[in-house]
Amino acid sequence: MHVKRSITRLLVANRGEIARRIFRSCRSLGISTVAVFSEPDASGSYVREADLAFALGGYAPGESYLRAELMIEAAVRTGADAVHPGYGFLSENAEFAEQVLAAGLIWIGPSPKTIRAMGSKVQARNRLQEAGVPVLPGRELGSATDPPVLLALAEEIGYPLLAKASAGGGGKGMRIVHEPECLVPSIEAARREAQGAFGDDTVFLERYVEKPRHVEIQIFGDAYGHVVSLFERECSIQRRHQKVIEEAPSPAVDDQLRQRMSEVAVAAGDELGYVGAGTVEFLLTAEREFFFLEVNTRLQVEHAVTELVTGLDLVELQLRVAMGEPLPVHARHAQLQGHAIEVRLYAEDPRQSFLPVTGTIRRFAIPAGVRVDTGVEDGTAISPHYDPMIAKVIAHGADRDEATRRLRTALAASEIHGVTTNRDLLVGVLGHAEFAAGRTDTHFLERHDPAALGASPLDANAQRRYAAAAALAIQAFNRAHAEVLRTIPSGWRNNPSQPAATGLSEAGDELRVRYRFARDGTLCELTVDDREFATARLHACSSKAVDLELGGVRCNYRVRIWPDGPVFVNAADGQADFGLLPRFPSAGEDLAQGSLASPLPGIVIRVIETAGAEVVRGAPLVIIEAMKMEHEIVAPTDGLVTEMNVREGDQVEAGAILAVISESVGA
Repeated sequence: MHVKRSITRLLVANRGEIARRIFRSCRSLGISTVAVFSEPDASGSYVREADLAFALGGYAPGESYLRAELMIEAAVRTGADAVHPGYGFLSENAEFAEQVLAAGLIWIGPSPKTIRAMGSKVQARNRLQEAGVPVLPGRELGSATDPPVLLALAEEIGYPLLAKASAGGGGKGMRIVHEPECLVPSIEAARREAQGAFGDDTVFLERYVEKPRHVEIQIFGDAYGHVVSLFERECSIQRRHQKVIEEAPSPAVDDQLRQRMSEVAVAAGDELGYVGAGTVEFLLTAEREFFFLEVNTRLQVEHAVTELVTGLDLVELQLRVAMGEPLPVHARHAQLQGHAIEVRLYAEDPRQSFLPVTGTIRRFAIPAGVRVDTGVEDGTAISPHYDPMIAKVIAHGADRDEATRRLRTALAASEIHGVTTNRDLLVGVLGHAEFAAGRTDTHFLERHDPAALGASPLDANAQRRYAAAAALAIQAFNRAHAEVLRTIPSGWRNNPSQPAATGLSEAGDELRVRYRFARDGTLCELTVDDREFATARLHACSSKAVDLELGGVRCNYRVRIWPDGPVFVNAADGQADFGLLPRFPSAGEDLAQGSLASPLPGIVIRVIETAGAEVVRGAPLVIIEAMKMEHEIVAPTDGLVTEMNVREGDQVEAGAILAVISESVGA
């Protein structure tokens, strides 16, 4: 007998983008919503969007979003009758699911039994192997820490291999090991990262497949015995084992392979008695063999591409199934419709090994025509405590080329001011010939330099045009804020003199813009780095918009000027961030030679070398944990560590001097 229960108020035990996404489906079903928030998230847009909100307190996940007892308290005190875990945090925590059910609440997800069975990747491999699902060779490490034992296990599996967290996902707690001497440090790092991200330091070893594709099957089940495949997603463009671009369907999967993979995924769901949304992930080789990776017993970050190619609302289906309804006929017989591609927009610097960055997003605007799932808005602060993803941008088209074109155009025209992001990298990947041909694998960003792919899309001529627009907007801003003679044209002189000049810097380049206005306010001279535009006509100009015609080509430039920061210019070719050079040089203060500054705020979890140690270039000195990931700070040169200024457990800010290294040993 199937019991049906209504959901009247839902608590989302998560934050940001996924909380807003779930609220959207709740509103369409007439379900009231509850948000939870930590101290850094108190002003988050998702908190204001909910009908009710509950303060968790704390900062880091362990103080807030990983505290199951607080989530239950929040649900009870706000009158919620159901809990949706989103993804990450407690979403695949069987104990939390049991606590939700024990409190008399509806759990949006598979049963705790299923979560527990798949929560250990080792147990999942063993169980599904018995059900006929192809798996890679691997071994659980248990509590083994003795190097000879670990080395023996590794030899049994064969190199290269992967040290991999048994719990969680998202690329955290994973290290590739190519040679025996790297095995023990890699296992230790994977264990630390897994403990910090998931509260479980269990790690196992698995054969590592070179240059595979990452293809996953979305499954959905209900309490009436229906388990269906909603087709595949390709997730091969990755960095640090984390997905960056996802699409559906996969360009590498034809109808025959799709059927084979779907049958295996549905068989896995049947074996588990799966209820709700889940994903069976595979590695796909060039020989069209596929091997089981894991089952994610939750909604995936990339669920949006499946929604766009099937026309289904997966969150709505989750809620209906949790209320005891069967999967509707249109979900049991879904059809592929066109192509969808999603990119994950991160606050990180691809030129600096994808180091996450913090700061305040001053402006966030993405053109219409694409789907944007985000938890940020103008003024949102990017905290060092959580994952640096700030948005997912998804485009749908009749075919792959159309979806790619829409997505690339929208990204290039987006206004994202205040923090460094991977936007230009995403634009570069989408425009790459290898991506266009569908010839991608999980090593794409290792074969192609992310710094080069993510270089500014502006060529030298475009940079000059953008600089001219920036300088003209700055003069308009200055005139509007002048305390005297505000109506006099900028740069006006009684007698003709030198043109007005503005110094700008962008992407390491310095540009000098010179301009002159006639007495009637007409632009009569415009040069950048002493190169004059032969025909320059200014149709309209304010501090926020410049309508400028250069060489017969007219363009509208959108400008944002911040008194204490860069000048941002956006147009069809992309975005430029200009710094305003001082009119007069400043002596400033240089750091001591050899100073090694922290590239990001975080917690020092390990100090590898001490003062007096001789080091070689690239040797790890300090490990900093930030945004749920570990970051090695390495020696920039051979030399002697003359100062080590931090200890384990220290909280450091970006720019803090961690150590000082002399360039010659014994100096």
